[in-house]
Amino acid sequence: MTLDLRQLPRRSSRLVDLNLLKIRISSNLPEFDAYAYFSRFSGEGPSGEGPSAEPADYEIHCIDLDLDLDRDAFDTEELRARADRTLRAKRFRAGYYLNHIFGAPAYLITEGHRSYVFGHRLERTVWPYFVKRILTDFAVDHGYLHLKAGGFTFDDGSATLLVGPNGGGKTVFLTQACRAGARFLTNTHVLVRDGVAFAVPSAVRIRRDPQFDDLIERHRLTPHVESGDHLAAPELLFPGTPADTGRIRNIVITDHDPTGHRGFEPISAEQTTLFLDQFASAVTNYGLKDDLLAHFGGDFEKFTAALATTRTQLTELVAHARCFRANVDMLDAGCRTEVLGELAGGVVAGSAAAVGPAG
Repeated sequence: MTLDLRQLPRRSSRLVDLNLLKIRISSNLPEFDAYAYFSRFSGEGPSGEGPSAEPADYEIHCIDLDLDLDRDAFDTEELRARADRTLRAKRFRAGYYLNHIFGAPAYLITEGHRSYVFGHRLERTVWPYFVKRILTDFAVDHGYLHLKAGGFTFDDGSATLLVGPNGGGKTVFLTQACRAGARFLTNTHVLVRDGVAFAVPSAVRIRRDPQFDDLIERHRLTPHVESGDHLAAPELLFPGTPADTGRIRNIVITDHDPTGHRGFEPISAEQTTLFLDQFASAVTNYGLKDDLLAHFGGDFEKFTAALATTRTQLTELVAHARCFRANVDMLDAGCRTEVLGELAGGVVAGSAAAVGPAG
């Protein structure tokens, strides 16, 4: 049976609004957990349910073979033959999606801005891989810099970006800043151009504890694919409406370590650039170099030109921002007030003692 990609079964669909771009995600599953990773939708219902004539910049079609395999609708040999010949598609067929995200073997077929994936538990591919790749493609095509970063804004519209290693305290820093009056901007991804940060709306991961248990149960929040965390829209967690943009004033490297050097201190542009190149640049951090090369059809000149542009954008971003390293206890009210005061416009004294050791 010849596979017709335009006639795939679609039992659910959402048009996801990522601020600067929209992605249509569809599935042959009537309930698809991948939708829970997003916080803004375009469509007829409150969460984007129902048909929408609004165009999408990109499309992701996810076909779970467990549901329709008994209809003989899909021949795995044909899927294997039709699948992309890229390194990413080969890894999908081995059950390796991106970084540490694994699952059942899947078949990836790409047609321009449309991606089709066939497999099992495909929510493990949408946020962990497709969104990262699409944001990177969009960034290089439209003059933006795609960073892995959280962020918030102050009343004057200035933005603070948060970057750090896993476990470095970025989420705690962001959460405490927003609860203390800052405005939520973004949780994981940000697009930057000419010193302005553009939010990528998404859900926020929260852990089960007395503070969030009722929220998790009341809203039946979806578990995250990687852990026991749950996914909540930022509107459920923080007052006010999340910001869409902010002019970048600060870059903070969160480096929480209770046993390490404590404090909140300015760092050099060179240090910040080196760190961001490894921990924030999407191509490096997510291992998307092969995907970016494939995006340019293997064109060496276009690929290297895009990397050069990304490096220049990163250098210019850091050069026009105030840069800090933070190993502070944002759960401590006094420390939090002092740190946010500095970020809101204060001048750091020039040493780690500007904000004393956290308790």
